[in-house]
Amino acid sequence: MSATDMIRNGEDREPAFGFWRRSYAMLLKEFIQLRRDRVSFAMIIMIPVMQLLLFGYAINTTPRNLPSAVLLQEDTDLGRSILKAMENTRYFRFTREVHTVEEFDQLLQSGKVLFGVEIPRGFERAVRRGDKPALLVAADATDPVAAGSALGALGPLVQSALAHDLHIGDPPDMPFEIRAHARYNPAAESRLNIVPGLVGTILTMTMLIFTALSVTREIERGTMESLLSMPIKPVEVMFGKIVPYVIVGFVQAALIIGIGVLLFGVPILGSLTLLALLTTLFITTNLSIGYTFSTIVQNQLQAMQLSMMFFLPSILLSGFMFPFAGMPVWAQYVGEGLPLTHFVRIVRAIMLKGAGMQNLQYDTIALVALMLIAMTIAVTRFRRTLD
Repeated sequence: MSATDMIRNGEDREPAFGFWRRSYAMLLKEFIQLRRDRVSFAMIIMIPVMQLLLFGYAINTTPRNLPSAVLLQEDTDLGRSILKAMENTRYFRFTREVHTVEEFDQLLQSGKVLFGVEIPRGFERAVRRGDKPALLVAADATDPVAAGSALGALGPLVQSALAHDLHIGDPPDMPFEIRAHARYNPAAESRLNIVPGLVGTILTMTMLIFTALSVTREIERGTMESLLSMPIKPVEVMFGKIVPYVIVGFVQAALIIGIGVLLFGVPILGSLTLLALLTTLFITTNLSIGYTFSTIVQNQLQAMQLSMMFFLPSILLSGFMFPFAGMPVWAQYVGEGLPLTHFVRIVRAIMLKGAGMQNLQYDTIALVALMLIAMTIAVTRFRRTLD
């Protein structure tokens, strides 16, 4: 064998453990790159932990201590016993006492309470005479899960709780009638609850992703340097990037609402103009948050991950999937800081209740505040990029 053949055979021979050495080197490289990518590493840890905590502590499909109002037209021992018995069911928590029917209806329409109980004048005397008077319980049924469980347990639990206050026979016989009125969605149809909430959910997902990718796309394509060299202010850059997506979001919202009305029969009882204006405000708020994300991350993958990180608690803590009033207090505080929470209330109130601006002031102010905070952060961070 010639020297040339020996050298050629040596080059063709696989070194000992060559496959494992190369694989180990590639594996080590990926771990080093993952360690440097702090956003991706944080997503690996935070997403499963967040899901576990939210589903374990915040989500409750049988909500308790739901805010309720009472219209007590006579202050008697029997009336107080009935209210106490309702509170003992742990479904009702009386937070308001009203004096007129108009105030009673206003609280239900604005969503400040989920239930209203009316004890009419002469109620106790009618019970003593055996006339079996009616006790009115009105429920905000825009969320059928929250209203249904409470109304379903109302009769038997109140009946047993009053056994010591009144002689109601054996077997027990209720000395009065409970008339439950499920307002705004009397048939408890899930589509009337889901379709309005889907408007906000879809807009949140798409608007966050669109704008979160806007600045990072400029950086990855190398066009950011050209943009920075132009005589343009940070506010003008943000305005130019947000406005096109406001139009896109408005088209999406119109499409979803149109399909909901035509195919699923969801009503629009309130002002369509008010719905359009507040939807535009919600879209702008989400675009501002997405733009803020784009100034934080370094690439499009991180932008997507951060958007999903924000979207997950939004969909779980907003009241879209699970009753908001049934969540623990800390989860409700977190939910109040999410734009989707306020828009779900707004869109359901306008479409199903016919609510006006006077009923939606709190949620509108909250959306404006969140939008201004996000815009301020975005402009500040982008100005630092320019410097």
